[in-house]
Amino acid sequence: MPANMTPLAEIKRLYFNTTKATIGKDLARAVVLLKSMASEEERERAAVYMDGLSQMRSEWAGGSGKGRTRR
Repeated sequence: MPANMTPLAEIKRLYFNTTKATIGKDLARAVVLLKSMASEEERERAAVYMDGLSQMRSEWAGGSGKGRTRR
């Protein structure tokens, strides 16, 4: 993570830049970042991105095919 990037900012970056090829490592990195957050408020703000990453992983792994499409 760049020195000036907060854990939330890096999770957002991962969310917007992940691909089918990188989703596994990106989601694992996001979990590490989530665990490093000091406050519940920070974790709540990151939850929407974490949910999105999880949905992408499920869809790209051959899930139901329903749900949101990649932006």
